[in-house]
Amino acid sequence: MENVPEIKRRYVIPGEVVARGNVRADLNVMRVNDQLIATRVGMAEIGHDVVRVIPLSGPYIPRIDDLVVGKIIDYSAFTWEADINSCFFGILPAASVFGRDYSPAKDSLTDKLRVGDMIAARVIAFDRTRDPLLSISGPGLGRIPRGQVANISPAKVPRLIGKKGSMIKTIEAGTKSRMLIGQNGVVVIVGSPDDTIRAIRAINLVEEEAHSADLTEKVQSLLGMTIEPKPEEQQESVAEKGESESQAEPAESELAEAAPTEVESADEAPQGI
Repeated sequence: MENVPEIKRRYVIPGEVVARGNVRADLNVMRVNDQLIATRVGMAEIGHDVVRVIPLSGPYIPRIDDLVVGKIIDYSAFTWEADINSCFFGILPAASVFGRDYSPAKDSLTDKLRVGDMIAARVIAFDRTRDPLLSISGPGLGRIPRGQVANISPAKVPRLIGKKGSMIKTIEAGTKSRMLIGQNGVVVIVGSPDDTIRAIRAINLVEEEAHSADLTEKVQSLLGMTIEPKPEEQQESVAEKGESESQAEPAESELAEAAPTEVESADEAPQGI
């Protein structure tokens, strides 16, 4: 079996030398001659060919194609303005919702979205010189009809999602709830009051322990779930079982790998949960 290169992690501050040599500088790292230097306070991840720094905190800076969860806070004759948990406000053009034949004389924006409504949207344009342009056209986008809102640092969103969605699936399975996670750090939870509270506790744990290597096990323990053994532990148990069987009586066995469980999509598409 091919060995997976170990990733080393440690806290760093701006200006600190993270690594040296012929490795690629990735997120929040700059190269100066032979040195790779951190540009943000955060957790440095040092692999065999790349170095990056995951910031511990920081405001949300929009990027094109980001999924964001926002709250309508104002509107004019031609646009809605949304709070997207950033120093920028999201701008949603009325024409993108009503269509090209939109007319302020005959169409009322409040027929579609009112102040206080929550929306799931995509960032379709942003260049830091003006507020980002949003769109609610597409699968899973639009007004969010129900749910409890929670917040997490935008820098911790990748940890909350997990590899291939592993962390969000763990929390949803452990709380019997559904979650919509915006890359701006706004999370919408749909579930019973008790399940929602448990999901928020799990989200808070992820934010507090984002640097922990055993974060999944901590979340499973918090939610009272069966803690899955690590791959190396599974291999050891299989090896021990095979050794004991070979000592007792030769037998043929097959090791079947379980397919990942698919998370069913909700009946109501607009909220994407």
